[in-house]
Amino acid sequence: MVILALMRMVVDDICEYVSPYDTDGRTNVVSKILKAATQGETSSDCVPQVRRDALSKPLTMWR
Repeated sequence: MVILALMRMVVDDICEYVSPYDTDGRTNVVSKILKAATQGETSSDCVPQVRRDALSKPLTMWR
C-alpha cells in the first residue's frame, strides 16, 4: 500500500499541469517518461523536458 501511495504522489507531482480527471493525458505523460527512462534518460533534469514534450503534442486515437 505504501508503494502505491508513493507512486501516486510521484505521478501527481509529474502531472501537476494535467487534470486528475484526464486519465489519457496523465497516462501519456507517464508513458513518455517511462519510455525516456528505458532509453537511458534517467536524470531528473530530463523529466521536465519529457513532460513538456508529452503535453505539447495532442493525443491521437492511432498511435
